[in-house]
Amino acid sequence: MKTVEEIYQQMLADFEGRIGVDLSNSCDLAVRLYAVAAQIQALSAQTDWVEKQCFPQSAEGKYLDYHAQMRAITRRTAVHAVGTMRFSVNEAASENLAVPKGTVCISTTGVHYETTQDGVLRAGQLTVDVPAKAVEAGANGNTTENTVIAMSVAPTGIVKCTNPTAFAGGEDAESDESLRARILDSYKRLPNGANAAFYESQAMLYPGVAAAKAVGRARGVGTVDVYVATTAGIPANELLQKIQKDLAEKREISVDVKVLAPTAKPVQVTLSLEIANGAQFEIVKKEVEAALHLYFSGERLGKAVLLSQLHAVLYGIKDLVNYHIQAPAADVEIKTMELPTLGTLTISAA
Repeated sequence: MKTVEEIYQQMLADFEGRIGVDLSNSCDLAVRLYAVAAQIQALSAQTDWVEKQCFPQSAEGKYLDYHAQMRAITRRTAVHAVGTMRFSVNEAASENLAVPKGTVCISTTGVHYETTQDGVLRAGQLTVDVPAKAVEAGANGNTTENTVIAMSVAPTGIVKCTNPTAFAGGEDAESDESLRARILDSYKRLPNGANAAFYESQAMLYPGVAAAKAVGRARGVGTVDVYVATTAGIPANELLQKIQKDLAEKREISVDVKVLAPTAKPVQVTLSLEIANGAQFEIVKKEVEAALHLYFSGERLGKAVLLSQLHAVLYGIKDLVNYHIQAPAADVEIKTMELPTLGTLTISAA
């Protein structure tokens, strides 16, 4: 795009060529031409921006959403990480202790989590587990076990909290690049009401669904199996039933459709880490664990686990100078109906 000065100089040269007069920069007409050049440059910028938003290959933000709507695609919204909080006392109480819904706990990195239902620590018991979720939706809520260790306001009688299992399933709102890829794929694989793209696109309309794979003739002629994975991994039966009901109404005549959860295929990962001088090994280890948990999400349905991808996940982690991947020793092949999950994770110092 030309700058204001380039447009202005071109206008001066054109004016001089037409009337044979060299305009001085100090004359009134030269000033007016400069103002016109500024407006032309602004219009050029606006025209370029409009052209950019006209095509899904270059559109951004809400304008990319408009292109998605034309393909019956919706940008995936941010998802809350979910898990379990364990509340405890040092000595068993003689009466029940209430853990109200909405009790807020804080992780070592400052992320807030809240209980999603009321809990009761029964008399004579030392602990109670209560379902919880990250207060803010997004991948930042994913964390490994035993990292949520403080309470904003402790319920009466409760002295400690922790998360015995990881908080998982948190996902940021879908990026422009991810949405753009889905839009362009919808043109390459046109859903026609009978092909795999149709079943997959319909399943992807449901909130939380990260990937869907349709397998034709899975149980013989006239059958289709649709495997669905959520951000957290294996979907709940309730979600599968909703998608099943929807696809049963939209399927072709005489086609038997089944919506199924994929088979989890644990991938054992063994690493040795070399950290920077002055860095704390446990902190770097937690960051590595969090990065790997984020990688093994539902989006990996039917996709091989490549060593190059694991390197990309680890590369750039703060204070991680070097690392060695002992397992897996090679790329892990994954079938269409399989979902690779993080199996036993072993991390040691190099």
